[in-house]
Amino acid sequence: MVNPFTKVLVGTDFSEWASRAVERAVDVAQRYGAQLHVVHVWALPHVATSLVIDPGFEWHTPVEQAARAQLDALMEQLRANRVEASSSLLGGVAWEQLVASIPVLGADLVVVGTHGRSGLRRALLGSVAERVVRHASVPVLTIH
Repeated sequence: MVNPFTKVLVGTDFSEWASRAVERAVDVAQRYGAQLHVVHVWALPHVATSLVIDPGFEWHTPVEQAARAQLDALMEQLRANRVEASSSLLGGVAWEQLVASIPVLGADLVVVGTHGRSGLRRALLGSVAERVVRHASVPVLTIH
């Protein structure tokens, strides 16, 4: 039998839904002997882009440092559970960075969590998972 997956990319925002996606990605990677790669995309808070805030203040440093600390903690937790994985910390728009990571990493499956928003909330907030599904060049497994 040919292995359908050799590299599994999982996106995380460290939420409960993302934790479920990481768990499922671990299961898939172990089942198929695939490599696991965890990606977190950090973005500046909306207030940081406001003209009211001092434009000289470097928001990205503390935001990126906090994201790095969370990603490091997740990776340490995976290692403690004897899960081999690599990771990337990227800045920008989450869905765009996840989709752009697919060919760079050679991923053949993407796993993402979904908050399950619908209606007006989804229209206003958007859906990272939905956009990844629409734009990914490989299968996407969404976990609710």
